[in-house]
Amino acid sequence: MNGLLRYLPFLKWFPLKADTIKPDFIAGITVALVLIPQSMAYAQLAGMPAYYGLYAAFLPVAIASMMGSSNFLGTGPVAVVSLLTASSLAPLAAPGSAQFIALAILLALLVGIVQLSLGLFKLGVVVNFLSHPVIVGFTNAAAIIIGLSQVSKLFGLSMGRSEHFLNDIWEVALQLGDTHLPTLAMGALAIAMMWAVKRYKPKWPGVLIAVVVTTTLSWAVGYEHNANGKLDQVADTELRAMVEDVAKAVQRQDELAAAKAIKAAELKTVQHEQGAHSAQAARIEYELELASIEAESAESATRKAKRTLRAMAVVRTMDGAGATLAVYPAHRLPPGMATDGQVYRIRGVKSDGFKLVGGGEVVGKIPEGLPAVHMPTISLDALGSLLSAAIVISLVGFMEAISIAKALATKAKQKVDPNQELIGQGLANIVGGFTSAFPVSGSFSRSAVNFNAGAKSGLAAVITALFVLLTLLFLTPLLYHLPQAVLAGIIIMAVIGLVNFGAIKHAWHASRHDGIAAMVTFVATLLVAPHLDKGIMIGAGLAILLYLYRTMTPRVAQLGRYNDGTLRDVKVNPDLPTSPHIIAMRYDGSLYFANVAYFEDTILEAVAAKPNAEYVLVVGDAINQLDASGEEVVHHLVERLRDGGTQIVFSGLKKQVLDVMRHTGLFDLIGQANIFATEDQAIAAIYERLGDKAAGDLFCPVRPAAA
Repeated sequence: MNGLLRYLPFLKWFPLKADTIKPDFIAGITVALVLIPQSMAYAQLAGMPAYYGLYAAFLPVAIASMMGSSNFLGTGPVAVVSLLTASSLAPLAAPGSAQFIALAILLALLVGIVQLSLGLFKLGVVVNFLSHPVIVGFTNAAAIIIGLSQVSKLFGLSMGRSEHFLNDIWEVALQLGDTHLPTLAMGALAIAMMWAVKRYKPKWPGVLIAVVVTTTLSWAVGYEHNANGKLDQVADTELRAMVEDVAKAVQRQDELAAAKAIKAAELKTVQHEQGAHSAQAARIEYELELASIEAESAESATRKAKRTLRAMAVVRTMDGAGATLAVYPAHRLPPGMATDGQVYRIRGVKSDGFKLVGGGEVVGKIPEGLPAVHMPTISLDALGSLLSAAIVISLVGFMEAISIAKALATKAKQKVDPNQELIGQGLANIVGGFTSAFPVSGSFSRSAVNFNAGAKSGLAAVITALFVLLTLLFLTPLLYHLPQAVLAGIIIMAVIGLVNFGAIKHAWHASRHDGIAAMVTFVATLLVAPHLDKGIMIGAGLAILLYLYRTMTPRVAQLGRYNDGTLRDVKVNPDLPTSPHIIAMRYDGSLYFANVAYFEDTILEAVAAKPNAEYVLVVGDAINQLDASGEEVVHHLVERLRDGGTQIVFSGLKKQVLDVMRHTGLFDLIGQANIFATEDQAIAAIYERLGDKAAGDLFCPVRPAAA
């Protein structure tokens, strides 16, 4: 049975008992009521159509719970992973396009394979390379980026997706004068309801209440006033020219994006076959750079053309069936023309048509039924482009999941196995890759809801998945009128809790280096957005470099005799007596390739400052490691000092350090007589060797009062 539990953790739920099933059922339904609207919001954050969030909230939720070790972790779409998905795929395909969706599904499969591999080989510790300060800085920046990315939907404005997120936000700010007030009102109402429920009735499903109220209101007032149009329906010459300019600019931008993707794939192939510094690779790099410059220029032109078109209010005439006959500028409608009484803005211009937006955006029609089960489309070029993103998402997603699982397990006095959790998360994403889902992870908010609702086992998550199944089969028509602004409000409310500048301040107080890593990660992530993976890699690299820097120059203390007989740092206690015969030093660090030169320099500087000293005592209680470079330098240092008439003595060395010394012959070179268990034993032996010439030395061991 124990062997089966290792491979099938969900067997521990059995036999099912009434006192477990009832709370799990209640918790499962409660989480589902939060998960369904959240998953749709996070799907759009990931650049996917909203209903793909329901696919990601179905089987991955159940599989992660069944194969993981946590009883409370709620897996599914989450904000940070969704944003990482969008930022990783945006350079490769247009968000929402068929190619983008295919890449997102393939990315879920790759994330699952990476996580499953780490779990099977028990490499969960690899997540430690992403230090806590780096994650703090990244999470704060990501939360701000997520919140800002939803502002356009909240105000009913359009937002571009360029290589520079801050430029996109600035473009949104320039449009604030065109705010669609009904959209803003709907989003503000949803946020107000969620805030009020959280503040005054925290056990109520605030997200569900906001969704039900606003969706009903949207349906009742006819919130959606949108229509479609074609270029030949634009009856005004000037307006048609503006629409044509935008269509051409969009088409040119798409062509250049596709050309860049082809060149990038070609460059990777050439670098692999001919080397990164080959002439062919250099030529393609140059062409890619030119394409990037041209793409930025086209992007700027597109933004300018769209901004001009957005400022134009238009109206339309209709036939008897309500279809668009002609589109005119609102201020140049020919006399006698009858319209539908609605004023529109032209959005979403493409070569085959455009969208007339007169009301608020809604989710729209959601396909009924289950996601198709199929193998994601795989190509070598796509794998090469997505692998680095898959690794980053795997680590960030797992760190988020395991931190939540551990926190809840501590409250419940249970144990979580990180490697088993990796297996569970990995299998969830693999299954998601076969069922049209994008990458998922553990959600803090839904896990907390699950725990507080009284869940007893992972069965609660399976019940959540079954409720999502019912929604996919029967309830999707009810979501048609759900306003997009409400989904934006759900995301904003979800990420507000992730903004925690106090954690960065705390890291700074704990360690200046940790504070720097957190702040640099925060700033870098904001600056490189939407390429968030670069931000976290910059932070992780800096954290490792700062760690190496700290270990390269560990603390070295010159020691003097305190009045209680202990040896203490003379920099802290400058009046402590020292000895002209002995140099006593404590080295607070391991001896390895990066810092052994520093160790050698500090010893030689101390000896140069006291040329008459006959002994150097190294208090090595803090030396945990000695590598080959360290052994080599210590070997030569012992010989060099001995030739100059100075003997080096060690105390407090650990077993692993002594083992290296014995295996390399360093122990024999130093001599058993010069290696002691404690510093007092070492000093006593040294003074015994010095004899009468050190009789008046105040540094000598403190003798018992009876003596």
